[in-house]
Amino acid sequence: MLELVKMTIKNKKRKMILDDLEKKLSELFINKFPSLPEKIKKIIVKCGPYLAVILLILSVPVILAFMGVAITMTSLVFLGGVKGCFYIVSVLLGVVMIILQIMAIPGLFKRKIKSWRLLFYISLISALLSLLKFDLGGLIIGAGLSWYILFQIKSYYK
Repeated sequence: MLELVKMTIKNKKRKMILDDLEKKLSELFINKFPSLPEKIKKIIVKCGPYLAVILLILSVPVILAFMGVAITMTSLVFLGGVKGCFYIVSVLLGVVMIILQIMAIPGLFKRKIKSWRLLFYISLISALLSLLKFDLGGLIIGAGLSWYILFQIKSYYK
């Protein structure tokens, strides 16, 4: 019982951290940056789910190929040192991103905020991957652009 209480407290703290981050990013990307025109927002919201399906279909074979290489290389990871571990972590996070995207697609068509949040979590994982690879350009441009678009269209999801 005590373990369940501890897990519940940890989950609430994690949720509070993510909610605070979402609020701060929302303030930044909605209030501080210029707003997208309403027509563009509507096009993104309307075409976004279809684009997500297409990107999901295109990304699955790539992730499966990387998983195959990762499984083959697991016995050789110690030879690659830290670099080998980052490769496996990248593949695992890629799989998590695909799973979250699969979970988000039905709600994107129905414009549910839960699906919007899943896309937000995917963008956070992507930012983490860029940070782990020391790809600061990808981090700033990729995360910044995805957060800008996500927070611009957030009002369409309930």
